Amino acid sequence: MTRHQQCSGWRWGITRALQRYHRSTDHPQARLHRIRALGLIGALGMPLYFVLWNYCFPQMYESVALRLLGALLFLPALCVQYFNRKWFGIYLMVGLSYELPFFFTFMFLMNHASVIWSHSLLVALIVLFHFDTTLAARAYAIGTALACAAFALCGDAAFLLDEQVLQELPVHWFTIAVLSAVKVGRSVLEREKLAGLGAGLGSVAHELRTPLTSVDANVRGLNRMLQQSSSANAADQARARDALTRIQFEVRHMNHMIDLFLLSASAVSRNLRPNETVSMACVVDAVMKRYPFVGQMQQQAVAVEVRSNFSFAGQSELCVVILLNLLRNALKAIQRAGKGRIRIVVDGARQTPRLLFIDTGCGISPRHIPLIFQRFYSYPAHNGSGIGLALCKQIMEAWDARIRCISRESAYAIFVLEFPRPAPPPHH
Repeated sequence: MTRHQQCSGWRWGITRALQRYHRSTDHPQARLHRIRALGLIGALGMPLYFVLWNYCFPQMYESVALRLLGALLFLPALCVQYFNRKWFGIYLMVGLSYELPFFFTFMFLMNHASVIWSHSLLVALIVLFHFDTTLAARAYAIGTALACAAFALCGDAAFLLDEQVLQELPVHWFTIAVLSAVKVGRSVLEREKLAGLGAGLGSVAHELRTPLTSVDANVRGLNRMLQQSSSANAADQARARDALTRIQFEVRHMNHMIDLFLLSASAVSRNLRPNETVSMACVVDAVMKRYPFVGQMQQQAVAVEVRSNFSFAGQSELCVVILLNLLRNALKAIQRAGKGRIRIVVDGARQTPRLLFIDTGCGISPRHIPLIFQRFYSYPAHNGSGIGLALCKQIMEAWDARIRCISRESAYAIFVLEFPRPAPPPHH
């Protein structure tokens, strides 16, 4: 079998594997698992393949220094969940540019386009373009250019235009085009599915709102009747009012959940990007007025502290949704714990303006904190829909903002919302 036939069969197999891979879900948590898995494979694979290609199946060129640097760059991927968004982006660009296009292209050239390194480079490009296409394209351009420059400095520069090298380019570019097309098609399909889900939920929501509105109106009517009635004793009236208040709270809660489901289902097609300058103190005030507190005691358990107000680029309606969800979760936490209070702190005097949402209720176990922003994950189990915090994070990331949680089980939970300052207006 000729080298060309071997490569063609091998590449056909890779293409089939790619098609199967792209049918899998692309959940953010799954992406983190993939990055950690890639980090582990790379950190172990770099030294392992040095032994393999240096002693078992000797190649023309091997480098301990390049492989050691590669292994060290793979290691941070094992704890990628602790990176903030800025440093994660920088690490991903540097790591991907070196590990995949640079290292494999340089080794391919230094080994004079051997079959092993031709296959290895193609696998590296396939892995690279499983990441975001724009990020992968930049890493490919940077890594390949640097690899060619490095080879030209320490090798035979004329080999860059050799037929063995140039004939690989159409195969690589075709592979990249197929990967990109598959991802685009998959993204469109997901959007269509979510749009259908959103439409279905919209119909369900309208069907639910009608009886809920009727229940709410009847509760108000019964409250008026109780106030006008003098025949019932005070204790019976108090119990009836408590029951009606609870019913009214549940009705409002169900309406809030309907809004949350609809917003989550439409988040993909909806523009979440900032379109106005929002005052955080005004949003907190609106949330305190809109939340359906059950009685004065529950409302008095929430304290608002405006240390220094700040404004940020966002959407006031969506910010209200975020804070309503955090307030609801905090109230449920102190209810489960049977103790605690809630503090909402607007702290805009810092270099990075932030909002602190603090409750001294039941807290969150350390092993659950990395999972609470995952869609459909609820803590405790079966407590809520599991979409609220995931939606909060999605909205915050659309604003280039950050939400994180600091907690101690059975003691407290602090949600920290950090916002970039609005860019100053240009001077004319």
